Amino acid sequence: MPKGELSLESSRSAAQAPPVIPNVLAERYASSAIQAIWSAEGRIVLEREFWIAVMKAQRDLGLDVPSEAIAAYESVKNQVDPASIMAREKISRHDVKARIEEFNDLAGFEQVHKGMTSRDLTENVEQLQVYRSLQIIRDKSVATLRRLRERAEQWNELILTARTHNVAAQPTTLGKRVAMFGEELLSALTALDAVIGHYAVRGLKGAVGTQMDQLSLFEGDADKVAELEQRVVSHLGMPAVWTNVGQVYPRSLDLRVVAALTDLASGPSSFCKTLRLMAGHETASEGFAPGQTGSSAMPHKMNSRSCERVNGFHVILKGYLTMASGLAGDQWNEGDVSCSVVRRVMLPDAFFAIDGLFETFLTILDQMDAYEAVIAAETAHYLPFLMTTTIMMEAVKSGVGRETAHKAIKEHAVATVNDLRTGKVSTNNLVERLAEDIRLGLPVEILQGIIARGDRESGAAKAQVAAFAKAVRELETASPEAAAYSPGSIL
Repeated sequence: MPKGELSLESSRSAAQAPPVIPNVLAERYASSAIQAIWSAEGRIVLEREFWIAVMKAQRDLGLDVPSEAIAAYESVKNQVDPASIMAREKISRHDVKARIEEFNDLAGFEQVHKGMTSRDLTENVEQLQVYRSLQIIRDKSVATLRRLRERAEQWNELILTARTHNVAAQPTTLGKRVAMFGEELLSALTALDAVIGHYAVRGLKGAVGTQMDQLSLFEGDADKVAELEQRVVSHLGMPAVWTNVGQVYPRSLDLRVVAALTDLASGPSSFCKTLRLMAGHETASEGFAPGQTGSSAMPHKMNSRSCERVNGFHVILKGYLTMASGLAGDQWNEGDVSCSVVRRVMLPDAFFAIDGLFETFLTILDQMDAYEAVIAAETAHYLPFLMTTTIMMEAVKSGVGRETAHKAIKEHAVATVNDLRTGKVSTNNLVERLAEDIRLGLPVEILQGIIARGDRESGAAKAQVAAFAKAVRELETASPEAAAYSPGSIL
């Protein structure tokens, strides 16, 4: 046989045992807690616990469900064999039917799924996965805000050249820059709390939402059916339940969830993009671990690869947000399954992405550094430009027209920049140029005084950081365990 060709026997063997293709988001980036919720084994156990909760409630409300059957199901609920279930599904071509058969065979009874449709199982369990995942992500948001608060306070006095359009603008502090993105995350957390606080589960509604089969089981006793559903909702632990719903809960709820996750990612993503820019100017970095390599070709490189990863996660989430928006408002009658293939990818992967983002971002916040000497040198270079609005206000107070002052300062500022860029001057001499302009009428002493105060002036930045820190401390006090969370090691 020619080298490199597969024999018929080996080809047949390969066809019988296809390779396992990993979920990169889950295996490379997500934490074990999120992996456990969305793994095949984890979901099957949740489904079995749900079936058991339904059987117990049905028994307590008078249905003939033997206690020994419930005990048998409980004894085998953790015996999960995904390959066996998949083999059954290949025959039935129905995932829930395969899982019913597997659970029944393990327990030796046929008591699960009475009066239920597939969506009574899958919708509720998927919502339980979402709800528990949201709580984990909320905790990591609180932990992230704590780190942002600490960094904002640490650098509250460090004057920095603020940039708009990525061009030097006015003085700020590094603490204020951190708090700026932190407050965005704090606002997103408020939106997440609203989603969690009003998250409604579908409940036991039957094939088209009318609870017809449960009513048949209980001989038309609506009170018992209502009690059954309430017990199931209590088992799930969610704050609300849909009343008027069809076979599926509205997919606009999924949109709301993925939108909240994307919102949460936005502040960290902007922070990381800014930190990447700062790293390029040598004013800050995300840290560089012992043994880390920045480039296989250029030994000196210390790339902001973790910040780049956070930005990538944000792009992924925006992709899933597009998928979620495609499902919202697309329901046919009481429901269909055209959304299934989308949601099987979108929901778990959105949580894998946001979880990986927070694990990475927490590591960045723990390891990042700022380089005060470089920041001070940058500030000194730009300071006369950064104080031009203050100089303009000083001229206005002395009676100069605002537009006249603006025009004069702009002319000298542009000329100074051009001279610095072409090497005609080696130092920023904007102050001297302005002092000689009779349109402004500002003595050099006043101008020099403005510049001298410039490396200590940052407007209301310190008070703004204090307000952010106060809000986050209140959050930390309310959720101390969440605030104390530490990330695992990241690749």
